[in-house]
Amino acid sequence: MRMMGIESSCDDCAVALLEDGREILSHVVYSQVLTHRPYGGVVPELASRDHLNKIIPVLEQAMQDARSSWDDLDGVAATCGPGLIGSLLVGLSAAKAISFALDIPFCGVNHLEGHLFAVFLEEPAPAFPFLGLIVSGGHTSLYHVNGFDQRTLLGQTRDDAAGEAFDKVAKLLGLGYPGGVEIDRTARQGNPEAFSFPRPLSAPETLDFSFSGLKTSVRNFLQQQGEAFVLEHLADVTASFQEAVVDSLLLKLNRAVLRTGTRRVVVCGGVACNSRLRARLRRMADEDGLEVFVPSPALCTDNASMIAAAGYRSLCAGQVSPLSLNAQANLLL
Repeated sequence: MRMMGIESSCDDCAVALLEDGREILSHVVYSQVLTHRPYGGVVPELASRDHLNKIIPVLEQAMQDARSSWDDLDGVAATCGPGLIGSLLVGLSAAKAISFALDIPFCGVNHLEGHLFAVFLEEPAPAFPFLGLIVSGGHTSLYHVNGFDQRTLLGQTRDDAAGEAFDKVAKLLGLGYPGGVEIDRTARQGNPEAFSFPRPLSAPETLDFSFSGLKTSVRNFLQQQGEAFVLEHLADVTASFQEAVVDSLLLKLNRAVLRTGTRRVVVCGGVACNSRLRARLRRMADEDGLEVFVPSPALCTDNASMIAAAGYRSLCAGQVSPLSLNAQANLLL
């Protein structure tokens, strides 16, 4: 079965073709980083307009890379939420048009489901059950996963997502966009113990996350110490902030391991590209005897391969979406 996936939930316009839900035939991502960099973050109106301009060329490139014709497609899937509503509508409308024109099934896919199971596109893939931590620019959520359709939410952020905190702190420090990438790069030269930033919601009774106060702590530090001091110690500041975020994530992950007895962990989403988080996860696996799975960076960031894979599973289960399906900015998993 040959499945097309379309992802347009935020600022990446992506199309992929998969064979039998696992073999990636093509994987095309058009990034809007240069469009949004002058503004220090994603501008929704610009994002949706850029998707309109790029969706057809990206579709054509994906078909060309897969050496596929439109008649080869057995189904098409697209992200229906959560995300920026204008951006979502572009990809969703394209998928519906393809479905209607070719008379093939259409599947709407939850973006978070795509992230959670992207790890199954690589080897080795985890067995069930596992703890799944989704860490991205818009979401920080922890699940206990017993199957593709069996998951329980254990904890989530009460305010900012981890990726959002990275972007906002990078903007405070004048590091530019995308903030997570810039902080990761700068922090590699710094001392993660140079400055003390809080680990919010560290009380033992909760598995929820909070990053708004951490962001405010960095702002207060900048005001107290002055811009000149922070610029002089920029690597140490970013490393210390990054360590606070990673500590917060791994504290709750370790707590969930103890509570559930599940010793298999999946960490996914854009923030899972962070080099410090990956290093700490490797150490956690070695020291605590856990099985830790993190997708390759191309499958952590927004991509259409994970959407095609989720659509394939839906189609195999007989779950087809109507063409009346609408985009939902705040769709829950």
